[in-house]
Amino acid sequence: MDTSAVDKLSARIEEAKNLEALEASRVALLGKKGALSAMMAQLRALPAEQRAQHGKTINQLKTSIEARLKERHDTLAHAHQRQALEAERQDLSLPARRVEWGSLHPLMQTIEEVIAIFGDMGFTVAEGPDIEDDFHNFAALNFPPDHPAREMQDSFYLQPRGDEADDLLLRTHTSPVQVRTMRAHEPPHRVLAPGRTYRADSDRTHSPMFHQAEGLCIDRDIHFGHLKGCLRDFCHAFFETDSVKLRFRASFFPFTEPSAEVDIACIKHKDRIEFGKGDDWLEILGSGMVHPYVLKACGVDSERWQGFAFGVGIERLAMLKYAIADLREFYNSDVRWLDHYSFPPWETPSLLRGLVCPA
Repeated sequence: MDTSAVDKLSARIEEAKNLEALEASRVALLGKKGALSAMMAQLRALPAEQRAQHGKTINQLKTSIEARLKERHDTLAHAHQRQALEAERQDLSLPARRVEWGSLHPLMQTIEEVIAIFGDMGFTVAEGPDIEDDFHNFAALNFPPDHPAREMQDSFYLQPRGDEADDLLLRTHTSPVQVRTMRAHEPPHRVLAPGRTYRADSDRTHSPMFHQAEGLCIDRDIHFGHLKGCLRDFCHAFFETDSVKLRFRASFFPFTEPSAEVDIACIKHKDRIEFGKGDDWLEILGSGMVHPYVLKACGVDSERWQGFAFGVGIERLAMLKYAIADLREFYNSDVRWLDHYSFPPWETPSLLRGLVCPA
């Protein structure tokens, strides 16, 4: 059997300069119409006693050719990869021609503003878990067992409600952080608890997940005047107005007594709200003096210590200050909306620089 054609074609394997040329050699040798296929076809014309020997020779040639093809393929593929990587090499020592900066979400900007303002008043940031038990989220805050806020339509329970105090749920406010602070440390306290909260509600002004910042001040001889002064100074700094007109309306919260909702005077324009003057009012937060039952549940002597607490919705503050009409837009991930309302990273508020107002 003549193998000269196969030998001639096999020599081209090592001569192949690229993967395309190597593939052409493979087809010429091992393809359906290749040299080895032609040799296999010749076996039928041979005498029976010669077929086994020639068949064995053809199989050995095929094994040898496949091994040489694989070796050459690996060599060429490695060279091709090195060439591609070399072509894509970047000189990192060169200065950037274009820098894409990240940006701050308006919610993050608002949280940082609130922290900076109350930090300047001596409040420290405290944090707690998003998953709470019934005691920290309700019982210690003087919520009665039949309070509507405990029901499934308002709270996200992680297991069927039982009669045990360790029922788990997603916290409905950041007030449990105040409870944990008072139980873990001796007074006085002056803490701010920003964070995510969860309630079963969703429309243009409500979201199942939203952000709150709640403050707690426990000390000796604290009275309602201290609360009013603290909130007045906050509104003065946050809304960037020299004159602040607040209205405290009597309200009810299980964890404070007396309780008050706070409104700020404003003028409502078509596309913005001007604070500090006018005859319109906007509710901005809830507040009150910490209920003695809450102090008792947290191991604080209400005869020696008293204080105030307040809570404000971060989304509501951002909507009021930056004229955002729909709360759901905060979470739509619309790049155009983010480009319009986001803040450069170097404008992050801090205790050293204070608030940095966008141009």
